[in-house]
Amino acid sequence: MNPGRLLCALCLATLVAGCSVRPPAPPGEIGDGAPARRLNPAQIADAVPRAEPRSKRGNPASYVVMGQRYHTLASSRDYVERGIASWYGTKFHGRTTSSGEPYDMYAMTAAHKSLPLPTYVQVTNLRNGRSAVVKVNDRGPFHDNRLIDLSYAAATKLGILAQGTGLVEVRAIDPGAPLRQASLPAGDTTITTRPTPSAVEPGLFIQVGAFSNRINADRLQQKLARSLGERIRIQQADHQGQAIFRVQIGPLASVDQVDNLTLDLPRLGILETQVVID
Repeated sequence: MNPGRLLCALCLATLVAGCSVRPPAPPGEIGDGAPARRLNPAQIADAVPRAEPRSKRGNPASYVVMGQRYHTLASSRDYVERGIASWYGTKFHGRTTSSGEPYDMYAMTAAHKSLPLPTYVQVTNLRNGRSAVVKVNDRGPFHDNRLIDLSYAAATKLGILAQGTGLVEVRAIDPGAPLRQASLPAGDTTITTRPTPSAVEPGLFIQVGAFSNRINADRLQQKLARSLGERIRIQQADHQGQAIFRVQIGPLASVDQVDNLTLDLPRLGILETQVVID
């Protein structure tokens, strides 16, 4: 079932400073879903990256949704991120997107909280290797733990329609240097634009803290292990020559488990979380 979201339109520049968008619909809101007309994934063409001027109404320095401020990136250059994708469909078909374009669920488009509008991105389903190129022309999704909201067509091509969500990698494309079409094995009708990732099932984690002191990371790990009964790992990374210790819950079995844990963590004093896929 599509987790549902309210298609956001940024306010006009003539409104008060601190422009905001309409709040999103609760996940699972009745009324959104797939149309009766179904698409063949093998026949869905990618969006074609091209240089376009930035949307005049879709790129404020920041905007507010439900009391939370989001910041628009100055550039999409070198942007790569992994996270959870959702999709939106019939409820929003024909409504105005944040860039001013009408939402077309049959077009290869998407919504993102921070990428400049428009930005072309390659989205890869990390579970099945399918890839698609879409045009980001809207803001969202504002559901916790979601990275990108795909059109019905894009979700169909990537194979996440039935599940409602998928684990994906989002990579910005430079229209001046579009990605080459990858050659396909005989009999493979899946359209891809890059070599598919490893068939190894990606791990799904919730990051709940990052510390420069290992002792603090150990304390949080022990606290969460006692309270949640989940596996907690500490990942050491280097940041500008300094060791960082990241505390992460998982691997987790599903997006539903991520959502449920995220709702439970505030009782333990953890308000800021981040989905990690590796």
